[in-house]
Amino acid sequence: MRHFTKKLKAVSLAIMTISMSAQSLAEDIAITGAKIYTMGEAGVIESGTVLISDGEIKQVLDSQRVPNGYREIDATGKVVTPGFIGALTNLGLVEVGMSAGTVDARAGAHPVSTVGAAYDVQYAINKDSTIIPITRIEGFTSAITGMSGTGQLFNGQGAIIGLEPGFNSTLKAKAYAHADLNNNGADRSGGSRASLWVALNQSLEEAGFAANYEFSPTKAWEGWITSADAKALAPVISGEIPLLVTANRAADILQALALKEKFANLNLVLVDATEGWRVAEQIAAANVPVILNPEDNMPSGFDHLGATLENAGKLHAAGVKVAIGMNTHNIRLAAQHAGNAVANGLPYEAGLASLTSNVASIFNVDNMLGSLTPGMRADLVIWSGDPLEVTEAAEVVIINGEEIEMTSRQIQLRDRYLNQDKSKPVSYR
Repeated sequence: MRHFTKKLKAVSLAIMTISMSAQSLAEDIAITGAKIYTMGEAGVIESGTVLISDGEIKQVLDSQRVPNGYREIDATGKVVTPGFIGALTNLGLVEVGMSAGTVDARAGAHPVSTVGAAYDVQYAINKDSTIIPITRIEGFTSAITGMSGTGQLFNGQGAIIGLEPGFNSTLKAKAYAHADLNNNGADRSGGSRASLWVALNQSLEEAGFAANYEFSPTKAWEGWITSADAKALAPVISGEIPLLVTANRAADILQALALKEKFANLNLVLVDATEGWRVAEQIAAANVPVILNPEDNMPSGFDHLGATLENAGKLHAAGVKVAIGMNTHNIRLAAQHAGNAVANGLPYEAGLASLTSNVASIFNVDNMLGSLTPGMRADLVIWSGDPLEVTEAAEVVIINGEEIEMTSRQIQLRDRYLNQDKSKPVSYR
């Protein structure tokens, strides 16, 4: 036993040494000359310097002073922003949606959960997904990820992940819960909103009771939802984590807002909100943010009849905090979508905030992500020009203080077939 303990201590010491060595080898970087959108109190700096050290933002200066020991990246004439955050994706949980194998973004019914709230995606994230490098070279450095469907009322508990290479990059597990209250949600919860809303209210009421309940293997839990569901929803009722609710038609949105009157501490976030512009004043008065796809401008069902490209702009004008995202395989297009929202009434800096600071604020990680503020995780991007213009691109992407390789499977395939090696077999060429 003594020998085992000594070996364990030696291994622990070696791990600590390696970790400290990695920290000490972390590169200090100075990005100079760029127009900097800090998305924080410093606002926009026309020609400044961002100092990065030990994986954090050290300083943001309105001059071009480079301290000794910093590697300079000259970004004169370019634009620097915080790394974009993919709002509400399935990154790391799905590769091919129609795969015959396991797709971790979906789940079927299981005895552990009556309503799907207990499912936890932190155990399913696979950073080897080829979608992640494709996403990060387009300027996205982190993502909100969760399940797309469980066949039940809730889509489990989602997580926040960093998009740097490597496997240990879950920034926040159990970061939110998500319920689908639109047509699809009604179809999965008895076939009608009459059953869906009873189920939702019952689930939240039982979760409120569970917050003060001492669970024990010898103590019976008599709720309709399982004890695992109740434990998962307890921090939702207390407001510790947000409850995302997908609602499109105006009537559904108003029903969702009414939840805050019944559950006072509920941290509610609307998803989609296709007809949000019709009830924008009520959403703003309830202090509820919205995550949307501004390209949703064509009715795809009876709950989308009021779809318009002006949704994001009108919501913002009413005082609603807006985030843009909701597309896994092409979340990289969210910047283009934000640009289109700007073209249809969303102010420019609100468009940038919809991809950065607003997303971080909604998910309570604005002390880590979303702005270029001293002490924040060093996730940032150097753009060739305006990041909301499709003709501009990310040139340098830094995640957690490390400059990443700007390549992906798509680029590798392009190069493989663009410059064919005639000496290799036809099957390769």
